[in-house]
Amino acid sequence: MHRMILFWIALLGTSLSAAELPVRQVVLYKHGVGYFQRSGQLGAGETARLDFNASEMNDVLKSLTVVEKGGGKVSGLRYDSSEPLEKKLSEYPFRLGPAQPLSAVLDQLKGALIELRYGTETVRGAILSGRAVLSGGAALGPGAVMRGEERSEQLLLLLDSGEMRNFDLAAASNIRLLDSALQTQFKDYLAALVSARSKDKRSVYIDSTGTQARQLIADYMIPMPVWKSSYRLIWGAMGDPTLEGWAIVDNTTGEDWSNVQLALVSGRPISFISRLYEPRYITRPTAELPEERAQAPRLFEGAVEEEKSSDLRARVMQSPPRPMAGAGVGGVVGGVVPSAQMAVPEGREESPSTVEATAAARELGELFEYRFATPVTVRQNESAMLPFLQQTVSARKLLIYADPSSAHPMNAAELTNSTGKTLDGGPITVYDANAYAGEALMETLKAGDKRLVSYGIDLGTRITTQFDSKGELVREIHLRRGVLTTRAAAVETKTYTIHNVDQKDKTLVVEHPARPQYEVLSPKPAEKTATAYRFEVKLTAGATEKVPITEERVFERSVAVVNLTPDVLLTYVQNKDLSQAVRTQLEQILNQKRQIAAADAEINRTNTEIQRLFQDQERLRQNINSLNRVSGQEQQVQTYARQLAAQENQLASLRDQLAEFQRKKAALESELNSLIEKMEF
Repeated sequence: MHRMILFWIALLGTSLSAAELPVRQVVLYKHGVGYFQRSGQLGAGETARLDFNASEMNDVLKSLTVVEKGGGKVSGLRYDSSEPLEKKLSEYPFRLGPAQPLSAVLDQLKGALIELRYGTETVRGAILSGRAVLSGGAALGPGAVMRGEERSEQLLLLLDSGEMRNFDLAAASNIRLLDSALQTQFKDYLAALVSARSKDKRSVYIDSTGTQARQLIADYMIPMPVWKSSYRLIWGAMGDPTLEGWAIVDNTTGEDWSNVQLALVSGRPISFISRLYEPRYITRPTAELPEERAQAPRLFEGAVEEEKSSDLRARVMQSPPRPMAGAGVGGVVGGVVPSAQMAVPEGREESPSTVEATAAARELGELFEYRFATPVTVRQNESAMLPFLQQTVSARKLLIYADPSSAHPMNAAELTNSTGKTLDGGPITVYDANAYAGEALMETLKAGDKRLVSYGIDLGTRITTQFDSKGELVREIHLRRGVLTTRAAAVETKTYTIHNVDQKDKTLVVEHPARPQYEVLSPKPAEKTATAYRFEVKLTAGATEKVPITEERVFERSVAVVNLTPDVLLTYVQNKDLSQAVRTQLEQILNQKRQIAAADAEINRTNTEIQRLFQDQERLRQNINSLNRVSGQEQQVQTYARQLAAQENQLASLRDQLAEFQRKKAALESELNSLIEKMEF
């Protein structure tokens, strides 16, 4: 069996050698990708190989660029396909099974030329068969697996002399295939097995032309964990505090980063995945010319009935061609080349860390880059903390009250980014008076921008709130072309009562929610965010302060004056906030409306009386009809008839009154419309 091992090692040694391109530069971004630059010496005729996870191949094919220095040219890029291993191996004329003896492998190569060396003797011949022989002389089948009782493997060769001889493979000191094409097939077969050992590993091969060594540079992007920022805000006895920034990077590539130039970029450029690695197939139709199809024979049935004068003709119908499927495949390679540099972190204490932050910072369009001045080493599956900032920043201590469910404000710091660099967002650990004071979170802060960060609760200050509101008040009123437009306001006041129980002065920022359609009347806010107003309050030692914040919401309504009731008009007339001229004109409309309402009431009363008489007359007519059919009731019938005649006179009078009221109402409405049309304020 050791002969078989030597045979495979010889093949592997010639097939898998490739130039190495170590990682030289790494740039990590905030949106889940990393830029890598590899470079190395490529000898004459060598091929460079880059190994990636299968999940990285889409980004590699989208971004890979190759630059060759030294006079050569890149002749092509090859990479492992995504086809299953079984599909790849099925293309070879042999198979290497598990625990398969060498004789069984060579038995599949019947007719191939082979060379065996026994000491100083060399034997060459064509393979006739290979077999494993038991100690008793019995032969095993070609696919049999050798076990403990088996003794030897034999190979039957046809020598150049025409002689057929059996050779013991275990006794051979060297075995070599003489067919170069067959050697290449074995090398490719073994390379496919090596790449398949890890399902996630895929290789990209860079071929080049030229007869001399040259420098090869390869750049690409692959998915990477986002780098993270953490800060330490350290307050001294006096003056502005020191802000330390540490970058946390993770090497999950499965390869050491040895003395690489590292850069970290803050920002989130657009990035996406294009499926370039998996082969794509499309369906194509099959088209043929009609004359290219052979005519099939047709059987005709005999006629059951026949007319002698008829002509019998055979008609052949041909079916349309059936569609079939075809396939096509394509690929894309592109690239991006940034640059970068870096430093190594050390430990820290409550005072500023005794490390030097050597990261150089610069703007990259809308992004921001930190470059580390000295190369960095990060082992595979390890992470590193790298200092990129250690500067004093403009800051002041504050209290901030933003949670109405709490009775206490928060200890906070107002940070102004005076570093001249963009500060990436992350957690901040705060140290004050050589002691831990709390933790905060900070969003990405551009140079010159300002943020409030809270890191603890101030138990020495208590806050209560009280809410008050006023009814809706009409502030403005306009009338034009019969349309009355009013502007009214609802006023609300929220009072913050602040008790400073500590014997020291403080500055408090009250963050009051900004509500849609509400405006602050008083006091004037110090600043406004997208969701809140901020009011700054100076608190003296042991004092209590009240901060009433008054807001109003303005409503605007429009309505036709003719549709307003006298009661609604009366509220406007009685509103002292309106001018006397406006109230006088509205009072004229109110009086006219009242007269119309009085006329309308008379019309309704008259209509009700007429309806009552109609119902009474109907009752009298029914009684008269009933009594006319009864003898001796003539007197009662005459009585009902006189009542009916009297009611007719009343109805005539009521109809006259109704007509008069209706004429009066119409005249009043005409006067009102004319009054409204002329009135404007």
